[in-house]
Amino acid sequence: MKALTLALLLSLPLPQAAPPLRKPAGQVTRSARKGGKWYFTATGHAVYCYGPVMYVTEVQGGLKRVATFCQGDKPIVQLKD
Repeated sequence: MKALTLALLLSLPLPQAAPPLRKPAGQVTRSARKGGKWYFTATGHAVYCYGPVMYVTEVQGGLKRVATFCQGDKPIVQLKD
């Protein structure tokens, strides 16, 4: 009986552990930046924005150039001329 049990256990196929699927780090950054452009802000920093560049009126009546839908905590940033 022990021999039969041992033979049965040895004849069962062992499950193969598949390696976890990983995405290369390069693809993640490329897909996150699809369709955008880098701009220089009025403060001198670079920012990546997805939306169009627009002109917005200031309180004093002037126009300022801004980029929209930018990464980070500000949706609109003033651009350097």
